[in-house]
Amino acid sequence: MVNNDSDTTLPEESGETPASVVPAVDVCEDVQGITLWADMPGVPKDKLSIHINDNALTIEGAITLDVPPDMQAIHAEIMHARYRRVFTLSRDLDADKVDASYLNGVLRLRIPKVSQERARRIEVQVA
Repeated sequence: MVNNDSDTTLPEESGETPASVVPAVDVCEDVQGITLWADMPGVPKDKLSIHINDNALTIEGAITLDVPPDMQAIHAEIMHARYRRVFTLSRDLDADKVDASYLNGVLRLRIPKVSQERARRIEVQVA
């Protein structure tokens, strides 16, 4: 058996809401668009959520530790945390063409720039 002098109450048992964590993010830009990497370790894919509404990009994820019903937590340091971060996207980015992938706790979003037509010369014909 493990002895512990600290509080072993889980957040759900105490009525506390899960802690909110702001994920660390790197953003890089190239001529085609931006790539965003967000560290969200411990979040299973089914607890990951990405939304875009009025150029606001929201990324969310939840960490849960499922304790089997026949077991009781006697020492709990892993918090049931919730990641959440909101970004305002530039109008130069095409929010309809976001590509997302998730590997080893890192969320990767690729957001291309809006394609703009290039200026072209128009020949005038003599009629």
